[in-house]
Amino acid sequence: MPMFKSVMVTGGAGYVGAVLIPKLLDKGYLVKVIDLYIYGDDALSSVRRHPNLKEIRGDIRNQELLKKEIPGTDAIIHLACISNDPSFELNPELGKSINYDAFMPLVDIAKDSGVRRFVYASSSSVYGIKGELNVTEDLPLKPLTDYSKYKALCEEELDKRRGPGFSTLILRPATVCGWSPRLRLDLSVNILTNHAINAGKITVFGGQQLRPNFHVADCADLYVKTLSWADQQIDGKVFNAGYQNLKIMEIAEIVRSVVANNCEIATVPTSDNRSYHISSEKIWKELGYRPSRTIEDAVQDLKCAFDEGRVNDPMNNSVYYNIKRMQELNLN
Repeated sequence: MPMFKSVMVTGGAGYVGAVLIPKLLDKGYLVKVIDLYIYGDDALSSVRRHPNLKEIRGDIRNQELLKKEIPGTDAIIHLACISNDPSFELNPELGKSINYDAFMPLVDIAKDSGVRRFVYASSSSVYGIKGELNVTEDLPLKPLTDYSKYKALCEEELDKRRGPGFSTLILRPATVCGWSPRLRLDLSVNILTNHAINAGKITVFGGQQLRPNFHVADCADLYVKTLSWADQQIDGKVFNAGYQNLKIMEIAEIVRSVVANNCEIATVPTSDNRSYHISSEKIWKELGYRPSRTIEDAVQDLKCAFDEGRVNDPMNNSVYYNIKRMQELNLN
C-alpha cells in the first residue's frame, strides 16, 4: 500500500515534468499539475485524457489558486522555477518572484493543507566553484548567481518549516540531458547533439571543464522514488543527484561517435572555466538509488527524435530555448 495517493507537481509540463508525469500515472498516483504552459500545450498530450490527471494552467504565485487546489494532496514535488542562470538574469525580478518569493507561501499553504511530504528540486549550482574535485553534500554552499542564491535560500526556508507530519527532501540534480516531450536544446549535452546533427559542426567553449550530467528519465525515476521512501530515510535530508562527470570535450566526442557523421569539433576560448565533479555516493549508500542511463543513451534518444521528425525547426524554434521564449512572451 503506497504511503501517498495524490501528488501535485508544480512545473509538471516542464522538461523534467513531461517525463515524470506519465511515470507517476503508471504507478497509480492521482496527479495534479500546475504550470504556466509557456513552452506549449503538448508536453503532456500523451496522457492528457488519463482519468487520474488534472492539468491546471496557473501560476504558483497565485496563493488563492494554491489554497483551492492543494487541499487533498498528500505530496508535492516542486519543480517550477525560472530555470538556470541566463534565464534568471533576463528578468531578475521575475526570477525572484517565482523562485523565491512564491516559495514560502507555497510551503506554508501545503503544510496547512495537510500535505505530508514536500520534495524540492534545488540545484547543484548552489555549491559555486569548489577547489575540491569531488563535491559532496557536506561542503558549504557558496552560490555565485542570483539563481543559485535563491535556490540555497529556499533550502533554508524549507528546512525551517519541516516538522512532525510534514517531511521534506531536497535534491540537488546535476545538469539534465536527453529527450523529453517538452524538449530543451539549451543544455550542454542537448546543445552539442543538436549542433552535430543539424549544423554538422560542434563548437566547444573551452573543453576541459568537468560537468556533472543526469539523464532526464533517470531524474524522473528519482522523483517517483521520493514518494516510496519512509520519512526516517529522507526527512530533512539533502542529496546530490547525478551520474557521469565528464569534460565538455569528452561529451562532444561521445556525441560525434553516436551521431556518426564525422562532424568537426571546433574549440574556442571561454571565460567560463567552472569545473566541478558532483558526488552522488550519498544517495546510493543511504537510499540505494543509482542512475542507469548514460550520456550516450541521451544522445541516442535525441538522435532518434530528430530522425523521426519529432523536433520542429530545432535550430530556431523558441519553444526549445528558455531565454528566446521568455523574450518573446515578455513574461512578468
